[in-house]
Amino acid sequence: MTQLITTELVELDQNLGNTPEAVIRHLASKVAAAGRATEVEGLFADAFAREQKTATGIPGGIAIPHCRSAAVTEPTLAMARLNPKVDFGAKDGPADLIFFIAAPDGADQAHLKLLSKLARSLIKKDFTAALRNASSREEIVELVDGALADKPAAHAAAVPADAAAVGTASGAAGASAVAGAGAPAASSGPKRLVAVTACPTGIAHTYMAADSLVAAAQEAGVDLQVETQGSSGAKPLDPAVIAAADAVIFAVDVDVRGKERFAGKPVINAPVKRGIDEPAKMVQEALAAASDPNARRVPHYGAEEQAEQAAAEKGEHIGQKLKRALLTGVSYMIPFVAGGGLLIALGFLLGGYDITDVADTVVVENNFGNLPEGGLAIYLGAVLFKIGALSMGFLVPALAGYIAYAIADRPGIAPGFVAGAVSGFMGAGFLGGIVGGLLAGYMAHLIGTWSVPRWLRGLMPVVIIPLLASIFASGLMFLVLGGPIAGLTAALNSWLSGMTGASAVVLGIILGLMMCFDLGGPVNKVAYAFAVAGLSAGAADNQAPWQIMATVMAAGMVPPLAMALATVLDKKLFSLAERENGKAAWLLGASFISEGAIPFAAADPLRVIPASMLGGALTGALTMAFGVTSQAPHGGIFVFFAIGNVLMFVLSIIAGTIVTALAVVALKRWAAPKTADTVESVPATV
Repeated sequence: MTQLITTELVELDQNLGNTPEAVIRHLASKVAAAGRATEVEGLFADAFAREQKTATGIPGGIAIPHCRSAAVTEPTLAMARLNPKVDFGAKDGPADLIFFIAAPDGADQAHLKLLSKLARSLIKKDFTAALRNASSREEIVELVDGALADKPAAHAAAVPADAAAVGTASGAAGASAVAGAGAPAASSGPKRLVAVTACPTGIAHTYMAADSLVAAAQEAGVDLQVETQGSSGAKPLDPAVIAAADAVIFAVDVDVRGKERFAGKPVINAPVKRGIDEPAKMVQEALAAASDPNARRVPHYGAEEQAEQAAAEKGEHIGQKLKRALLTGVSYMIPFVAGGGLLIALGFLLGGYDITDVADTVVVENNFGNLPEGGLAIYLGAVLFKIGALSMGFLVPALAGYIAYAIADRPGIAPGFVAGAVSGFMGAGFLGGIVGGLLAGYMAHLIGTWSVPRWLRGLMPVVIIPLLASIFASGLMFLVLGGPIAGLTAALNSWLSGMTGASAVVLGIILGLMMCFDLGGPVNKVAYAFAVAGLSAGAADNQAPWQIMATVMAAGMVPPLAMALATVLDKKLFSLAERENGKAAWLLGASFISEGAIPFAAADPLRVIPASMLGGALTGALTMAFGVTSQAPHGGIFVFFAIGNVLMFVLSIIAGTIVTALAVVALKRWAAPKTADTVESVPATV
């Protein structure tokens, strides 16, 4: 196995700058210079993005910036002993020992276990003291290699480095706790706790938090078993151990896998870093919760309350919550739309526009041995059209159901789907689906907070919540809201159908701007949902919905195609990683995947996004002006058979792509260009 750290990856008593950004960039440079990464900028960007999510400083003057990156070619450690120290966000002040962990996207389990093992060693005072006293790079490498191999005696008794860490109160009590892990705790024995630790990268904080919690529990005389949901594998806790636990600690920055296993247990939720910074406090809070009959508990229906609590702690306002719910609904709706829309388009291709009038009769009365008038093409066209139409029929119910799911988790799905079905029945369309989903979700969430007797808890998620939330949301849609929303939807459709000439071009410009504003974000999704909602309403005598769909798809293809073209026009303006992304962006753009431009926009939003909007607006205007239509909701150029006036569709995209590419190149050259001291170039090999 390749050595994780070498002397050329060590810096001793050096001034690497006054900020985490400067230190991380310097260490990324060392990794690239050692031939372990293809470029500096890509590695630095991934590591610093991880640092911005959660500061990596931990108590004891230590920081562990880390990431997975496509730029890394082999798992690597780079270490710096700083002078002066730099503040990496630890509560006790700046750090002087910095370990930079760089893992490839596809790192193997053996290497990941070694990386996590090193991270666990860094919370041991004797190990960090030895690092501070080391007089040479060779001594540092020897210490690290020893920690990874468990050579020093001080580390031989360390907490196991496997996926589950176990802590016990003391000698006999601890032995009995481990040996009889499946047996319930005796009432006179020590309290039993279980915990889950997890961080986004799953390399360092996951395991350090586990070890810190175990050590704190041992000092408190408490039995604690931890499930580490990290990148080097996870060993689930024994169900009997969970059943015997008095309380649960979730020290996580991501969702807990299998959260329903802990249903009904008193729970303490916190970010994973608190498990490192304040493990003793978390243990005491868990003990207090175990003795408090009113303590918060893991819900029986497995709702994502942890995410909601974290959002509330960060001050998430109502607009952000609504946006999150709407995006969830749209994301779950898209598969119904994409599959159904393409099937409808294929049905039209084989059976013609008139297939809508005969499809029901053909699929019921005919088969391969009894083909309808018109032969096999009409029969297959009718079957494909009907499958697509049935799939599209789930559009509004799926939108509403998963909006409710985003708010109330699984108990919200059924009332949300019902409210969406009512919206479709009332003619309220996707606007009614949004309203119905929000009503169902918030009512289901509210009912889920009710305090009910223990015997009733099991019925809440499967009977009580769906029943009451459905009555409330669907009842309001029938009795109060459905009619007015249906009227608004009809007026909107009538207005769009009557758009011609200059007004249609203006609509195309607006849709083009929306599609390119945030490249797959909420504004983009609103424009897309608006287009697909009217797709099934298109017909030979009313092609306005199809024109809107073509405009949205064409404009959404422009940003990734333009970024790909820009990297060809002037390679020097783009990093190696961006040039590689540009190669992939050709296919992504051709497939109508706007997100292909996100790496470029994230690196340079003030120049990429305005340029993208300029080209998107031009493409939107042209597709509307030329009357281009699309009966398919997705697929880009690969669904050419479903596009009317396909030549102008392609020319409109080419025009927008060229305009955006030239604008990006011009802005990068002359609008606040990067200065030499902001770009660091280090050879990939030595």
